[in-house]
Amino acid sequence: MTTYTPPQRTATLADAPAIAALMRASVLELFPRFYDETQTASAAEHIAAIDLRLIEDGTYFVHEADGEIVACGGWSRRNKTHAGAGDAADDERPLDPAIEPARVRAMFVRGDWTRRGLGRAILESCRLAAKAEGFTSLTLTATMPGVPLYLSFGFTEVERVTVTTPDGVDLPGAVMARDVEQPDRIGE
Repeated sequence: MTTYTPPQRTATLADAPAIAALMRASVLELFPRFYDETQTASAAEHIAAIDLRLIEDGTYFVHEADGEIVACGGWSRRNKTHAGAGDAADDERPLDPAIEPARVRAMFVRGDWTRRGLGRAILESCRLAAKAEGFTSLTLTATMPGVPLYLSFGFTEVERVTVTTPDGVDLPGAVMARDVEQPDRIGE
């Protein structure tokens, strides 16, 4: 049986409203498997917050099926690690690819499109693009629903963390990392 993978493309600013809606819908559908009602509501408000800088930088990807965005995610050459914990003074600082990892950011898949390879395809696009810009590693701060995907793509857990959202809600997560040269674990 062949699984249909909708085409991937670089996101544009015109996609922002659809991306924001997808992020929120994904959190509301997938987070309750890992977080309580208060955590899910806070994540829908603060974690599912679109970062237009990723789109402006041309480092954000979407998969579209039947005219609807069903998956999104990207990477950054800037210091910001994740949404949801407020802004840090050095979030916009460009990373040094020789000594710092690129950041994987804002990965969301619509609930009815999970486990079809879309997240993996976006991660591979991120890996290849970061590698082309001289980065040797990737890092991310994962919410618990994303950990299985990232592990399957070759990320390792560096440490467990708690992200405190601006409304004071704590969300358990994990900082994860991988080398850009590391082979994909698919088929192992």
